[in-house]
Formats: sequence, structure tokens, C-alpha cells
Amino acid sequence: MAYEIDLTDSLEKIPVKIFPTAVDGSKYVAGVIAELIRRKSKEGKMAIIGLATGSTPKSLYAELVRMHQQEGLSFKNVITFNLDQYYPMEADALNSYHYFMRKNLFEHTDIDKDNYFLPDGMIDKARIKEHSIAYEKKIEDAGGIDLQILGIGVNGHIGFNEPGSPVYSKTRLVSLDNSTRIANSHEFGNISEVPRMAITMGISTILKSKEIILMAWGKTKAPVVKKSVEENPTEEIPASLLQHHDHCTFVVDEFAASELTRFKSPWLTGECEWTPHIIKNAVISMALYYNKPVLSLTNHDYNEYGLSDLLVEKGDAYEINLEVYYMLRDSITGWPGGKPGSTLPTHPERSVPFPKKVLLFSPHPDDDIISMGGTFMRLHDQGHQVHVAYQTSGNIAVTDEFVTRNLDFAAGFEKIFNIENNATKAILEDATAFLKAKKSSETDNSEIRAIKGLIRRCEARATCKYVGLQDNQIHFMNLPFYETGTIEKKPMGPEDVALTAKLIREIKPEQIFCAGDLADPHGTHKVCLDIILAAIEKIKNEPDNEWLQNCYIWLYKGAWEEWDIEEIEMAVPMSPGQVRKKRHGIFIHQSQKDSVPFQGSDEREFWQRAEERNANTADLYARLGLTRYAAMEAFVRLRF
Repeated sequence: MAYEIDLTDSLEKIPVKIFPTAVDGSKYVAGVIAELIRRKSKEGKMAIIGLATGSTPKSLYAELVRMHQQEGLSFKNVITFNLDQYYPMEADALNSYHYFMRKNLFEHTDIDKDNYFLPDGMIDKARIKEHSIAYEKKIEDAGGIDLQILGIGVNGHIGFNEPGSPVYSKTRLVSLDNSTRIANSHEFGNISEVPRMAITMGISTILKSKEIILMAWGKTKAPVVKKSVEENPTEEIPASLLQHHDHCTFVVDEFAASELTRFKSPWLTGECEWTPHIIKNAVISMALYYNKPVLSLTNHDYNEYGLSDLLVEKGDAYEINLEVYYMLRDSITGWPGGKPGSTLPTHPERSVPFPKKVLLFSPHPDDDIISMGGTFMRLHDQGHQVHVAYQTSGNIAVTDEFVTRNLDFAAGFEKIFNIENNATKAILEDATAFLKAKKSSETDNSEIRAIKGLIRRCEARATCKYVGLQDNQIHFMNLPFYETGTIEKKPMGPEDVALTAKLIREIKPEQIFCAGDLADPHGTHKVCLDIILAAIEKIKNEPDNEWLQNCYIWLYKGAWEEWDIEEIEMAVPMSPGQVRKKRHGIFIHQSQKDSVPFQGSDEREFWQRAEERNANTADLYARLGLTRYAAMEAFVRLRF
């Protein structure tokens, strides 16, 4: 009898469970935790659980809270130990992990307050070693950790065990890697506020756990997930040391799994179905590896690169090369709204109707010009009726210093022109006094948020005017989910969806552009896209929606990354002059220049990121044998 062996995950040295979304993966992990708690409860024992913090476990803790409140899951027999804590950091500080755990889990369950433990972020430095030994002893006295939950940093850290942490390390004070501080700066608003040290469980402490589950969500985690589970264990990638554990599982979403060989290069893990997309992926990957144009690849190249099966199935390299070359060629267009008066079956967009009604959704008030400014201007210049919808106010991304500068201008304006307005004067004085007395951990009041929102609104309106739009083509949505005044946003709600559906119905667009930058599953872009998709689903179930069937939805990436070239379905080239014009459009957003809060791990300004990203896309096309342009903006079509 012949047995078919599934080799798709044969290169993975740690089991990986993949779920469509972070929420689905979190529900699975919550189920594992719940089963442990209930089993231990039946045995009359305590469940000892190691917990993590950060954005990764938020959806897990939300699900555990739901299970407690709706399904009666009790935490009375649970003892928890957290991985780490910033140092120095007061327990009640907004960025403290004590505060995080209380607000996201402990205060919403029936866990005994004497049964959860975290490292002390304010202990005297001379006593840290003693405190660390005591923390290890406390875990040991409890019977050891039954289940340890982990996240993973983009540099492979687990807990705050940075690259280079020895496998035998125990709980200790560590210095944080600069990449970790930059990655965590979104929690603080500015990297200078991120502590430089932390107390963390060590690698050996983690490896003593009876079971380990590491969770990873989003595209930014994909490269390090691949390194951790497929490459040899090394202290330079601390998460890879989990290969030494007998009962460890990675739970990831589809984005975090995207770099695994079974998805990136499935032909290397066994037989695969040679779909056009996989053929395109394989040939582009090979061409870039050998630094050859697609049409120059030979049969020998295919065999050497492990693609002999493709040759067997499709024949000579020449025919395959042509197929992929045409796919790339046909994705390039200078007519993103469709070329009028021509029939081009392979063109990314339809020639009719022309002109089109275009709705460009921008999550923040500058994503439109940063991410697709060249395409935005070309659509308008080619005669399409372009509407821009700014989904959020973007107010938290304006610095207090920039507000002070504008308040000084407003006060000076009144004085120069001898304008007497007591109400305005009172607002300016109150706002100035608030900013002067504001503490670093304090959130803005409603007045300051309104001023910051107005600053960004004025910049966005000026950008649209620069492109050539009229007032009736500019829409400020101020979606409610965003308006918390803090980095942490609310989940999308019915009002967000209703406002979006209303605008789409009013415009009845033939084209929709929206942000598909899902690198951070907890980010604003992700929520904004979910709201658009929910609004479209709502409209699909309504009468008189025939126009929606003729609407194409195009996704652009944000300021942080670009589509992989094999994914691109429409590439819009730009000349050097168009690149400069886009740059000047970005410069209009003065509040986002020079010093930008929450800019992530990339310290460059947004115009620099955008230009390098667009130039790199154009360079990739040229390296593959296509025409060399100065820059290209890339899009993927969302089919619904």
C-alpha cells in the first residue's frame, strides 16, 4: 500500500498553527488556556500560567475576559507570572505592564490579586539580583509554569531577551536593544520616553515551562517567524532557541506565516500545484536571485534553482519566461482609471466608464499623498471625478510643540489686526496653559485634540487643493473609533460602518482606493480597511446596488512597506518631475515633518520613505527586464 506523505511543513522545526486572523488565533490559544484551567480545577490544583504583554496578546486577553463573563470561566485557581517589566517604571504608570495586565485582564476576571506576579520595576538597583532570584524561586515554589505565553519581537526577542541572550540566562536586568525601543515607541509617543532597561525572565526560565505557545501576528513578524522555526537555533535569534523545547507551538496568522517556505517557495517542500501566481512567484524569485532579466533565464537556471518540476509540467524555459514577462508588462499602466477609447483585455482597469467616479480612502490625513500621490494626481489630471475621504482626524500625531507654534500664531494674528474676541482669547489661553502644565503621561483634553485635528484637516485640504480638487470632493469622516485621545483605539463600531456606507452610497464610485497596509493588525490602517469592507457588505445586502458590481477596489500600501512584486496587479509609473510634485504635496503636511510621533522603526521622514519605496519598485521591474522608470506606485485588486 502506498502512503502519501505531506511534506509542506517539513522544513519547520517547531510546529506552526496558522489561522486566518489574529482574532482566530487568539481564540484557539484562549481555548488551550481554558482547558488547562478547567483540568487543573477538577484535579484540585492551581494552573500556573506565564503571561506576555504588548499588542500581540491583547485579543487573547479580550477573549479570556469574554469567556469569564459569558461562559463562566473562573480564574480562582490561576497563578500568573509575567515575563517582564520596564525599569524603572512605577506600577501605576500608563505604560507599566502592571497597569496593562490589570486593565486588559485581571480587573475583568475573578483572579485573586495575591495570585498574579510581575517583576518590580521600581526596586532599588542594588537589590535587583536578589529580587530576580526571589522571582525564580516563587515560580519554582508554585510548581513551575504549566503554560508560557510568548510574543516575538522583529529582532527575535522573547520577553526582553534581546539578540545575544545566552540560553542559560535567568531573570535579570537587561539593556534594551535600540530596535526594540524604536518598535515600542508607539506606546510612548516618543523614543526618548521609552526606558532603556527592563527586568525579564531569562531564556532558561522560559524553557523550564511545561508547554510554550508563541503568538505572532502581522507581516512584520513574518521574516523572524521563518528564521525561528526553519533555521538553526542561535542566540542571535532568541526565539529560535525554543527549538530545544519538547512542547512548543507557534500560533500565527496568515500574514506572519507568509515567509515560511511552504508559502513563499512551496516547490521546495514537495509537489505543488503550478498556478499562474505560483509560477510568477517562482520565476521572479529565481530571476532576482540570479540577477537576470526574466527573458534571459535558461533551462539550466530552472534546474539549479529547484524548478525542474515546472519545466517538466510547462516545457521549455522560454515559454514560461514569456508568460511571466507578459504578466509583469501588463501590470504597468499610466492610466490607473483605464485608458479611454481602447480595448485592452489584459489592462488592470476597464476603459469604460470614462471618466470614473473615484473614492480614495485615506486612514490618516496624509496617507493619500504619501502612498499614492502620483496616482492621485494622475487620476485627477486624466479627468476622473476624484473624491478623498479622510477616515480619521490623525490628531494624536501632532506634537505639542507644533500646537504651541500655531497658538502663538493665532494670538499674534489677533494682536496685529486688533481683533477683540473674548471667547477665542479664552480658548487660546486655556490651551496654552494646559500644554504648559501637561505631564508626559497625560492625555490631551478635548480642546487640544480639536486643535490638533484642525491642524491636520487644514493640511489635508491644502493638499487636495494642490492636486486640484474642489471642496465638495473632500470629505472629513472623523470616524468615532479613533477619537479616544490615546494611542489605544476602540474597535470599529456600527457608527463607523454606517458613516462609511453612507458616503459610498452617495458617491457610487466605479473605483475605490484604500489602504491595505496590514503589517500591524492592531493599527489604524487595519481597522479602517475592516470598516470599508463591512460597509461594502452592508451595501451588498441592500436593494439598488447594481453599481457596486461594477466597482473595482484597489489596495495601496502605507509609508512602511510595499507589495511584493509578484503580488502587484497595477503599477503606475512616475517621471522624475512627478516624483518631485508628489514630494511637494507631502511637504504640505508640515506637522508630520522633521519630528513625527509614532513613526515606527523607520527614522526617516515620510517623503523619504515613499520615494525610496517607489524607486525600489521601479528598480525591481527594470531588473526583471521591463522599462526603467524613475518610480512606481503599486496596487493589488481586492475582489469581493
